[in-house]
Amino acid sequence: MEQEGGRETLPFSIIQLMISILLFFVLFFGIGFILNMLLRMTWIMTCIYPIVVIFIVDNIPFITYFREPEEAFQTLGTNLRSLAPADITVLLSGLAGTILAGFTMKALRKRGYRMF
Repeated sequence: MEQEGGRETLPFSIIQLMISILLFFVLFFGIGFILNMLLRMTWIMTCIYPIVVIFIVDNIPFITYFREPEEAFQTLGTNLRSLAPADITVLLSGLAGTILAGFTMKALRKRGYRMF
């Protein structure tokens, strides 16, 4: 195990990276597509995604952001700065999936498909 920013990390092989990128892309494309279809708000998941990333990256309870905001946001900043490039790539692929879901919904609606 390697030490990075005070956190222990496991080595990340290129195959794991590629599978993780694909998994996050497909997962968040699907979630974004379903939310867009049900709520009829094209960019809802793209707006919610940063909050999802905070929950993925940070390991403190959500209520701490209201009770002790200074400490919580400092911890979040530290955790975001200590992310490895592979982690950032995986998280960005999820964001790309939500963006593509929005464009897909816009294109389908433009062509006359009315979902729900």
